[in-house]
Formats: sequence, C-alpha cells, structure tokens
Amino acid sequence: MIEYLEGIDRAIVEAVNGWNTPFLDEVMWIISGKLTWIPFYLFLLFLSWRAFGWKVASVFFLTVVCTVAITDQTTTHLFKDVFQRYRPSHHALLTDRLHFYEIEPGNFYKGGAYGFISAHAANFFGICMLSIFHLKSKYKWMVPVLISIAIVVSFSRLYLGVHYLSDLFVGALLGTLVAYLMYRFVFSNIVKRWQ
Repeated sequence: MIEYLEGIDRAIVEAVNGWNTPFLDEVMWIISGKLTWIPFYLFLLFLSWRAFGWKVASVFFLTVVCTVAITDQTTTHLFKDVFQRYRPSHHALLTDRLHFYEIEPGNFYKGGAYGFISAHAANFFGICMLSIFHLKSKYKWMVPVLISIAIVVSFSRLYLGVHYLSDLFVGALLGTLVAYLMYRFVFSNIVKRWQ
C-alpha cells in the first residue's frame, strides 16, 4: 500500500514539474521565496491594527511569530529528522527526471535532503489560518484569498520538484492545527483579559 501511494506521489510531482517553462520557473521561484511575502505580512498586521487597535495587533503579531516558530521547528525535528524521506529532488528514481530552477548557471535549487513534511506548507497554512480565525469577522473576503495564497505557495514547491503532494498536504494539516491551537488557547485568552 505504501509503495502504491509513493508511486502516486512520484507521478504527481513528475506531471506538475513537467509543466515547466522559463516564465513559470521565475513565477514559482518568486512565489516560493520567503522575502516575497513580507508586504503581505505587513498588510495582515495593518488590517489587524485597523480593525482591533494596536494592542490586539501586537498580540496577533506575536502569535503569528510563535506559530511559525512551532511549525518550522516541528517540521524539521519531529518529521524531517525522524522520517528522513528524501525530497523528489534527492530521490534516486526522480532526480534525473525532474527540472530544477537554475539560480545561476550550473547551480540548481534542490532544497535540503529531506522533505516530509513541507515547512513552507506548514508555515503558510499556519499564518493564513491564524489570520482567518482572527480577521474573518471583519474581512469576510479574506477567507478565500488567504486559503488561495497558502495553496499557491504550497503548489510552487510541488512545481519546483522539492516536495511531494503528501509533504504539502500533511504540512497544511499541521499548520492549520497549530494555528487553531494558538488562536484558541493563546491569542483569544490574552485578548479576553484585556477586555
């Protein structure tokens, strides 16, 4: 059964990675970049401040930082280091069959050795879901926008050949779970004490 599921994972990453074009390579590389999203984070913080004031916005900011720290460390130390599942880019059957983003001539981006689970997916779903829990009462339009952003960022990792779909799916679940727990037991409790 596990071999069958791994076969599906390999087929999906090969198919999506096979859509590569120079234009899509650049777009997906930018989407996958961490610095790309700084204006987005600042925009979320601005929306929080505008809707709830600086105290709540500062708690929101700290809760987001804690959420990312938890998801990032969990994906590395409780999953990647434990399961040691090679990324598609490091898999003996796939590495020569995939296309990789060329950072500079002869230098291709392949990520670290292990990829289960995706820190990108966990971090972005954590940030986006926490933002949804916090802001949806004031900005209902944000729900589909934030979910779409998290999905697109995760998809970019599949396209770049550095994660399987299962890496992304479990990362999304982890990010959502951590975001819920942080919102429910940390953010909400601190904000209630101030009211």
